[in-house]
Amino acid sequence: MNITKRLSIALFTLGFISAAGATHAADAPETPTAAPAGVHLVDAKQVQDLQAKGALIVDTRKASEFGEGSIKGSISVPYDPEKSAKSADFDSSQDKFNMDKLKDKNAAIVVFCNSGTCWKSYKAAVVLSKNGYKNVNWYRNGFPDWKARKLPIE
Repeated sequence: MNITKRLSIALFTLGFISAAGATHAADAPETPTAAPAGVHLVDAKQVQDLQAKGALIVDTRKASEFGEGSIKGSISVPYDPEKSAKSADFDSSQDKFNMDKLKDKNAAIVVFCNSGTCWKSYKAAVVLSKNGYKNVNWYRNGFPDWKARKLPIE
């Protein structure tokens, strides 16, 4: 096989691999790095401080994920099914988020999920804020960050 043909095959293969990677990344866009309107962006230390003051820590991941481990003292309120676009202008009417466990609209609430490409907690924060919850906090870095910091889990 001549060098030109080998080079063509190599470039085609590289292009195919790159396109496949770009498609995968496009399927799972990152959540915004800023909190949505009416919501506070918090880090692990702030979550601990809020929890110590009685904030409700809400795991928005699927119930099965919650069952595999979560922030100690958190409750499971899955944002599931999540059918809307992974976009800041998502249509929440396509999703399900049962707020029955979150009765007090003045209470401090921290929502989290799996960070980065997990949109469940971002969407939950938006829905809570739009439904009149006054003290909504979004822990964007979520459970992977909490676990990496070796903070209490159960």
